[in-house]
Amino acid sequence: MLELRPICENCATGLPPASSEARICSYECTFCRSCVETVLENVCPNCGGGFVPRPVRPAEEWRAGVSLSAQPASTEKKHHPVKPDDQRTLVARVGDIPPAAR
Repeated sequence: MLELRPICENCATGLPPASSEARICSYECTFCRSCVETVLENVCPNCGGGFVPRPVRPAEEWRAGVSLSAQPASTEKKHHPVKPDDQRTLVARVGDIPPAAR
């Protein structure tokens, strides 16, 4: 189950569970839309993969035990600002490869 991490790993912008600005990679590294588009260039600095919008967990319990209140979002903040030079090097290596082919 997704952790729904509470902040962007790069800029620490808050990303509450219902945020439409949250982006995740297949390892659930979590960044805001702005960082993904302008800093990361859709290349995860941790794994080299691409990003997709993070799903929103239903706030209301439409089915028993399946909701944000039954399965709360993580409160652990993972803040690891990206090193610009390292990211440019990674983007140069894999940025032209579609995420599905990396």
